[in-house]
Amino acid sequence: MKAIIHKYGHQRVTLVKGGETRHRSIFNGLKVFSENHSDDTAIDKPEVVIIHDAVRPFVDEDFLLQVAKSAKQHGAAGAIRPLVSTVIASSSDGFLDYSLERARHRASEMPQAFQYDVIYRAYLQCTDYDLDFGTECLHLALQYSNVKAKLLEGPPDLWKVTYKRDLYAAESVIKESISQQLCIVTNVKKEAIEVGFLLHENLKLHYKQVKAVSSSMCKTIHHLQNIFHGQCCNFICINVKDLDFEETQNLVDLLQTTNASISYPLVIVSVHLTTEDSSSGNKLSGVRKLAKEAHKSNILVYGLLINIDQDKVQLQQTVCEGTAIITALIKDRNPALVGQLMVA
Repeated sequence: MKAIIHKYGHQRVTLVKGGETRHRSIFNGLKVFSENHSDDTAIDKPEVVIIHDAVRPFVDEDFLLQVAKSAKQHGAAGAIRPLVSTVIASSSDGFLDYSLERARHRASEMPQAFQYDVIYRAYLQCTDYDLDFGTECLHLALQYSNVKAKLLEGPPDLWKVTYKRDLYAAESVIKESISQQLCIVTNVKKEAIEVGFLLHENLKLHYKQVKAVSSSMCKTIHHLQNIFHGQCCNFICINVKDLDFEETQNLVDLLQTTNASISYPLVIVSVHLTTEDSSSGNKLSGVRKLAKEAHKSNILVYGLLINIDQDKVQLQQTVCEGTAIITALIKDRNPALVGQLMVA
């Protein structure tokens, strides 16, 4: 945990040793705000605490705020989701005993939030049985603090990553989330502008936000962040000169100066405009060398050749094929293809 905090640069984090069970771990976390510390460090007691599970990694900030506000008003609040299967109880001999009416019941999810005094008082009164075998924090607040929790309908992404198959689903959710924005970086040369425009027109059909910028605007990462009002994880860099990677190299250097690639890999598709007479064989080693160095910074660089020595109809078709390749590379984010040179 200390290594993770250091890696991601977290500043306002206090580590607490967990317990043998869920409730004992939560209780240990709550105690930090009420008990004396040997190192004389004081931690201010919060008005509201939020309890969450790492196995539900996709909760968003807006819903956290909604739960916290409800807890401040009502004493306790928690997320719920509709049941997707009917819950039944079996008898001791393995036969159906009874079933719950699915329309009247909900699945309890996380996050849950509480006024600090409400949940801490509840844990102080818990029995060993509660701490060892209980699972529902909202029930503890009701049983020991007499506080009924406000139940809030949570978003679909609150599902638990529990089984191996859930890991694949979680990976797909993350890749889908970071593949929504795309930045096309090009210089002011005629060929680059023409291909950049065609790519923009084709790619905006596949992405929520596609923006084209001049390479002269990419002097600092703040320029790119201001364009998107946040972090972009996907870039297309158009290079015009034969055997030249200057534009892509400059973008890689720029992204390496930030922490943008710490959480998720960044993707750069290095597009190279060629003609029938140009030799593209030597480009392969250049892309591989650049991609190998960039990969150390969690930046995935792929190469794409587009032949511009064609009429407008043929060029449009080539760009369409290039768009399909770019979309596949960005969505898949396959490190095994780093440094490979695709041909549209």
